[in-house]
Amino acid sequence: MSESKLPNGMKLVFAPGCFDNFEGSQEELDSLVKEIEQAFENGDLQDGSNIVDMEELTETLSEDEVKNLMESFGNETQPRILQ
Repeated sequence: MSESKLPNGMKLVFAPGCFDNFEGSQEELDSLVKEIEQAFENGDLQDGSNIVDMEELTETLSEDEVKNLMESFGNETQPRILQ
């Protein structure tokens, strides 16, 4: 797991398995990870972000999609099974 930390204490963490569906070479993946880390560290990632209104978002999703989304938040006590 790769991790970058900003002076304000925010952390960027790549969880195990987060790139399981990446289709490309190892060099391309390494380049992507480096690009994401640099955007996080220099503030570009935050500057290009939008606040998500969860209530508005859940109105546009199916019941199963909402359930999956909510389960993806805060399941840190339940380890993810990697295949």
